[in-house]
Amino acid sequence: MTVLDIELLREVEQFIFREARFQDELRYDDWEALWTDDGVYWVPANADDSDPTKQVSIIFDNRARIATRIKQLHTGKRHSQTPPSKLRRLISNVELLDGAGDDDGGAIRVGANFLVYESRERGVTLWAGRSEYTLRRTDDGLRMAYKKVFLVDNDRPLYTLAFLI
Repeated sequence: MTVLDIELLREVEQFIFREARFQDELRYDDWEALWTDDGVYWVPANADDSDPTKQVSIIFDNRARIATRIKQLHTGKRHSQTPPSKLRRLISNVELLDGAGDDDGGAIRVGANFLVYESRERGVTLWAGRSEYTLRRTDDGLRMAYKKVFLVDNDRPLYTLAFLI
């Protein structure tokens, strides 16, 4: 039986909570700073385990594309976010996944459920799902090397997803 590292779990929870707050408060630069230089941000479409190199994804960004997405959000010309959505996230079920920190060069694999409340002129939309992360320790603390967002309804038509999920 593996002993749960409570200190690591608390550190990871605080990181994920901070990421959620940056997203909700539209603190794009702070959110971008949470990524490693080789980060990958993926939101699959139609199936949770599709191949993003062969099938369409809602989002499949490498680090350069993440930076471009942030620049676009800063322009104020992202009309689907004019005015910006009002957002609030609830994060739950944070867990260290098998092998967290063991053999992956210190990589920490984490999963967490979420519910995002989005308020816009068209009304309220709820976005539910699970995120899986690969985190790495850097001189600046934990950073995201990988984030995969499994939306519950990724197999259905979606409203414009123009904010950071």
